[in-house]
Amino acid sequence: MSEITNKSKRQRAIMKIGTHSGTFHADEALAVYMLRLLPKFSDATIIRSRDSDILEACDIIVDVQGQYDSIKHFDHHQRGFAETFSDKFKTKLSSAGLIYKHFGKEIISQILNLGIENPSIDILYAKIYAELIEAIDGNDNGQSQYPDEVVPAYSIKSITLPGMIAALNPAWNQPSDDTNLYQQFLKASQLIGGVFVDLVQYYGNSWLPARQLVKVALERRSEYDSKGRIVVFDDFVNWKDHVFSLEKELNISGVVLYVLYSDGKGWRVQAVPVTESSFQSRKPLPEAWRGFRDQELSNLTGIEGGVFVHATGFIGGNRTREGALQMAQKALDL
Repeated sequence: MSEITNKSKRQRAIMKIGTHSGTFHADEALAVYMLRLLPKFSDATIIRSRDSDILEACDIIVDVQGQYDSIKHFDHHQRGFAETFSDKFKTKLSSAGLIYKHFGKEIISQILNLGIENPSIDILYAKIYAELIEAIDGNDNGQSQYPDEVVPAYSIKSITLPGMIAALNPAWNQPSDDTNLYQQFLKASQLIGGVFVDLVQYYGNSWLPARQLVKVALERRSEYDSKGRIVVFDDFVNWKDHVFSLEKELNISGVVLYVLYSDGKGWRVQAVPVTESSFQSRKPLPEAWRGFRDQELSNLTGIEGGVFVHATGFIGGNRTREGALQMAQKALDL
């Protein structure tokens, strides 16, 4: 091995990531893991301490020291701290959110092997914050998801990521020396970091390609209805999340009423809900069709190949693509 390579490895090895000692939490466990995904910090030593001089000797410090400068110090505990991910969010950042805000695009680029200038990076950067990092921020800062008067029916503490991380701290009757805490912190960081990487890979390798398919289908919707109210997918794709976000992007919110897709055996006509999580449809399938099946349904609709229409009208089926399309087109006028 060359002298230059040896020197390079020695330089990487002396990088230090500082965080506080004692009880650890999900935010700094994730912040440290994310930093170590970057080439600059991949071989970094993790320093856990409350000694200011020891921490200041580190190259980057998270969740301690009461400072945030976006360069070396990434703490959120100081008086007056109110940093958020962007003006679209109200949740204050924790150390995880701070590291993600400043290094997230580079981290995503590393995980997915995408160029940092790839336009997909910006889409994923915002999505992953909203789907994972914001919850870590809110939990660590004590910002409730719900109004205080809402009382949960049961506890989910043990199955949330912060709860799982907290449970890795030594119990009151277990060794809590620095060595044991350090090893447990590494375990916690690996656990939450693995979840983060899996999530990034899902959104990069599955969610993002689905988004592109939905966008193309939305752009073709006028082929099936002059007002663009029907979208057709020749193969099933997870479309709900994308339809709502892309409608906003394309300035067509509320336009799409029915989505058609194959279920592998026949075709489905699904009414688009009012919101992604709503059980109320923008325009349910006609009341007169609801609850009927097979030939009886075909007789009612005048469309051959009828399979069913759900009693609430949110979905129906036909044996063929053409039959399903005719159902959607006819339902628009009823």
